[in-house]
Amino acid sequence: MNQNQPAPQQPLAGKRVAVIMESQFIPQELEIYRQRFQSYGATVDFVSHLWGNPKLRFYSTVEPGVVDELQWLEVGIEVDDVKPSDYAAIIAVANYATVRLRSVSDPAPGVDPHELARNAPAVRFFCEAMLDRRIVKGAPCHALWLLTPTPEVLRGRRVVCNTVVLADVLNAGAEYVPFEPGTPQPEQVFVDDDLVTNTGWHATERLVDTIKDIIVKKQQAAPAPAGVTQ
Repeated sequence: MNQNQPAPQQPLAGKRVAVIMESQFIPQELEIYRQRFQSYGATVDFVSHLWGNPKLRFYSTVEPGVVDELQWLEVGIEVDDVKPSDYAAIIAVANYATVRLRSVSDPAPGVDPHELARNAPAVRFFCEAMLDRRIVKGAPCHALWLLTPTPEVLRGRRVVCNTVVLADVLNAGAEYVPFEPGTPQPEQVFVDDDLVTNTGWHATERLVDTIKDIIVKKQQAAPAPAGVTQ
């Protein structure tokens, strides 16, 4: 085996994955990202907008039968301090975290509210990632909310989502592609080139594996550097 090639059991060795998160995250979803991507050899960074703080603690959702007790996660990576191109994949988390990530200060008189909404740090970061097809994007459940302030990057994309955000996604010009009736929820993952969506956090393992497979395919399809024989 070529020593420069990652071992088969760690096909993402040397790769980085960004998970954009905020409060009301689902702990099980984040733990799957952490453990499963790391098992494939990738480094996982949890990033957010920290509002000028060196670190912030974000709280989980609480929902009977899903998350019975409040949980916390500390994040120390400001989304404005990293570049989308630093990552092989960027995922915006499920649930209501992404609507929080769109938060901006109240528009002042004379300020264009459209531009203000478009320039929320996490919105801008995810939009820049969408413009680079080399980066794989994951938008589970509610996460397409993070793209609705920049509808030009969502327009024409084929997606699935939680039906809570269906109207927003359709108004942004995306095409919703329904699954066949009876498709198990853990399998409800849809791929549109570099954009991977699902209908809920129960499909997180399938989402991770799908993103992993796309990264590997992109890596295999990339031209070899000059002087290197594949």
